[in-house]
Amino acid sequence: MPSQLVCRPERGFPVAVLHVSGVLDQVTGDALQQAVRLRLADQPTVLLLDVARLRIGDPIGLAALSAVICQSLEWPDAPVVLCGADPRTAALIAAAPDCADVRFSDDFAAALTSARAQTAPPRIRVRMRPVPEACRQVRHLVTQACGAWHRPGLAATATLIATELVANVVRHAHTKMIFTLRPINGGQLGMTVRDHSRRLPKPTDAGITDPGGRGLRLVRDLTDAWGVLPVTDGKVVWTRIQADVG
Repeated sequence: MPSQLVCRPERGFPVAVLHVSGVLDQVTGDALQQAVRLRLADQPTVLLLDVARLRIGDPIGLAALSAVICQSLEWPDAPVVLCGADPRTAALIAAAPDCADVRFSDDFAAALTSARAQTAPPRIRVRMRPVPEACRQVRHLVTQACGAWHRPGLAATATLIATELVANVVRHAHTKMIFTLRPINGGQLGMTVRDHSRRLPKPTDAGITDPGGRGLRLVRDLTDAWGVLPVTDGKVVWTRIQADVG
């Protein structure tokens, strides 16, 4: 009989919650990754995995867990907390070298209460249609936010990157999008665009006479870090820039 894994999300922000039950192995690892990516797409401050009913059927399946832990630390820099793991499950996970950054909590309810008590960092989120007007709208939004968050030195670079991210959706994805802007510790600024196209973007080396193709290369060159998070209903293109960029 094939193994099964059930991932049940619990809506809420800034704390993301995923109740995981069943068997984690090489077969079900992909289901765990997809479910976690969907939660990370909302850019939570912390991700709580309720694993009280999870069993490790095959240590190879831990590769899927370690992959999402690394992904969450890279972006959106949200720690993963495993709650309610039984002693065997906790020991197997702790022994996996790539799972060294995972945190544990014996009590899911206590971990949830503690996480919700933390002050949520500011962020701006706006839904936009894939029309040229969206580019002007996002430039205005970013300029105002940089002033309000005392990051005026980032405004010029940030508006350029934001315009390219939105324009890429307008030109290629042709879907509604969610643009998110948030200040990050250390004077950085994070920007993301989530759309409903599963076509993954990549920078191209456009020639001098080519009419386009330079947008993502510009994003790559001007950001401190950037990446693409594929999810079941589309993707999230994320970026981070800091004050000494540009």
